[in-house]
Amino acid sequence: MRLLLVEDDPRLAKLTRSGLTEAGLKVEHAASATVGLNLAEFEQFDLLVIDVMLPEGRTAGFEMARVLRERHDHTPILFLTARSDVESRIMGLDMGADDYLAKPFDFGELQARIRALVRRAKGESSNTIDLPLGYKLDLTAKEAWCAGQVFKLSAREYALLECLALTSRRVFSRDALIERVWPEDTSVDLKVVDVYVSTLRRKLGEGMIETVRGMGYRLGRKLASLPLKG
Repeated sequence: MRLLLVEDDPRLAKLTRSGLTEAGLKVEHAASATVGLNLAEFEQFDLLVIDVMLPEGRTAGFEMARVLRERHDHTPILFLTARSDVESRIMGLDMGADDYLAKPFDFGELQARIRALVRRAKGESSNTIDLPLGYKLDLTAKEAWCAGQVFKLSAREYALLECLALTSRRVFSRDALIERVWPEDTSVDLKVVDVYVSTLRRKLGEGMIETVRGMGYRLGRKLASLPLKG
C-alpha cells in the first residue's frame, strides 16, 4: 500500500515516515502542498496524509484537498494537524477529507485510522473496531452496537470511547482525555471525565472501561492489532 505524507516539519515527517514504513507501508514524502499536488497527479496512492499548515499558508492543506477533489481524485485523505478546534475540523471535512487527527497524536491511533480508511476505500464493511463485552464501534455511524442492537451515544460519549478504542493499549490520564475530547474548552473540570466514564459504563457495561489506579483510564481489554500491509 502506498501513502503520500505531506508534512513540512522535517523531524515529524522523518519519524512518521519511518514508523509507517516499519508497519509495511510504502511512503512518499512531500514538504509542501505544491509538491504534494504534483505527486498526487502523476502517481497512484492508496491514502494521503496531509498537514494543514504548510509553506504555502495556514490553510494550504485544505486548499490541496479542495483541488484534488475538483480533479475528481477520490483518494482517501487524512488531515494530520495542530489545528484541533471544531471549526477547523468541520472545514477540513467540508473540503473533502475523510478523517482528521490532531497533533500531538498517538502513533497507534494514526495506524488505526489509516486501517479504517483503507478498509472503507476498498468497500469492505468492517469499518468497525472491536470493543470489550462483544460490542463494536462503528466509525462511520459513530455508534456502538452489540448483537444487532444499536446503543446511541452523545457526541462526547462517542469521542471518549473512540479515543480509548483507537489506542486500546494506552492508559489516558484525565488531562489527556480532556485535550482530545474537549479540545476547544480549556475550562473543563477533571471530574467531567469521571462522569462520562460512568455514563458509558452504565450504558455499555462495567467492563467497557478500566480504571488504572493513579494513572487514568483505558479500554477494558487489549485488542488485536490488524496488520497494515495490503
